[in-house]
Amino acid sequence: MIDLRAINKLLGPLRRGLTQIVNRAVLQAISDAGGLQELQVQAMADEVMNRLERFQEYGFTSHPLPGAEGLVLSVCGSRSNAVVIAVDDRRYRLQLEAGEVALYTDEGDYVALKRGHLVETSCETFRVKATTGVEFETPAFSMTASGGDTTATIQGSLRTTGDQVAGSVSQQGHVHPENDNGGPTGAPLAG
Repeated sequence: MIDLRAINKLLGPLRRGLTQIVNRAVLQAISDAGGLQELQVQAMADEVMNRLERFQEYGFTSHPLPGAEGLVLSVCGSRSNAVVIAVDDRRYRLQLEAGEVALYTDEGDYVALKRGHLVETSCETFRVKATTGVEFETPAFSMTASGGDTTATIQGSLRTTGDQVAGSVSQQGHVHPENDNGGPTGAPLAG
């Protein structure tokens, strides 16, 4: 006859170990000084775990805020050899359509790859640092900038058609006074 109590007694530690392999945790603090981030998390009611390494995908990095949630993986089932394998923050996550992807911050800035082949970004300042140049390859270009006392609009092709307006001055139809007789010059030549 099989003794179920004896089997349960043998399997009890294994069962408890399995329940501790992957746990949810709440981020309390982060150190971003080393090669891998180290986190302090609260897991399993009142268990505080310190200096857990956080693994992220190559080429992507983030610095989450306290209160974010993560998954703690106990490597080989050992709580003293735990790592954090994922962190998310429901307080700031963007709501997306199926198939869309985005990078975002707690301040509301984002870069989103949206349906319809659209890349959309929203931020206060957009800075590009390029040591060689910036290239756009597109059949049409439109930009409107306004701030202070300057407004500029560029629309159309930048090669031979379309107009560029600086302030209220059209770049296609503007003229200058000539130095010799004071009369206006002709309109700019199409190039």
